[in-house]
Amino acid sequence: MHETFVIPLWADLTAVGLGGVQGALFASGFQGQRRLDLLGVAIIGILIGMGGGLIRDLLLGVEPATLQSDWYLVTAAGSSLVGMLIARPLQRLNRMIVGLDAVVIGMFGAFGTSKAIVLGLPVVPAVFVGVVAAVGGGVLRDVIMGLPVAVMHVGSLYAVAAASGSTVLVLLHLVGVPVPLAAVIGIAVTCVVRLLAVVFDVSLPEQRTLHRRRVAAETGVIPVVRRR
Repeated sequence: MHETFVIPLWADLTAVGLGGVQGALFASGFQGQRRLDLLGVAIIGILIGMGGGLIRDLLLGVEPATLQSDWYLVTAAGSSLVGMLIARPLQRLNRMIVGLDAVVIGMFGAFGTSKAIVLGLPVVPAVFVGVVAAVGGGVLRDVIMGLPVAVMHVGSLYAVAAASGSTVLVLLHLVGVPVPLAAVIGIAVTCVVRLLAVVFDVSLPEQRTLHRRRVAAETGVIPVVRRR
């Protein structure tokens, strides 16, 4: 028999709201050909705010919570508007965007893992759901804006931070820590790992196993010169 734990609506909406603000702040900073109008900024904010929860529930095969209440879309849209309004005064405060980003991935990662645990998923799939939920909104944002996907880009520890927090959450649950408390600790771990990675410029090593020229030759980008 599974635990009776449900993500509180206020907590889910807090994650959605922070994601909306962070997404709008991020999108408002683009200039030149990549600049967005107000609707575009709002859409990016809504994607960040609702994307993680939507992907989480689709993976778990349950009804998407974000579509079961009016408050999710209202909160995402409203927080995106707030993000647009404060974007100009806070244009130079990149630290706020990074900080909000860390909190958002921490919350979505913890909520995704917690929900997976309660539904009875094994440890590894539960962590996987948390990581995908944490980075899902950002992936959707980058794909729509035609940017390099941050979670796969050198210099980013998005997925590593989310995996760290989700793993700690699962381990604490295995030793008897209640899911809500384990989730709070998991969020904190994710935030710390993400912020430390930014402060100390820590990243995973670049993939260099395949030589770039060899890859280009094999894909036909450059001609292959064969020796006689």
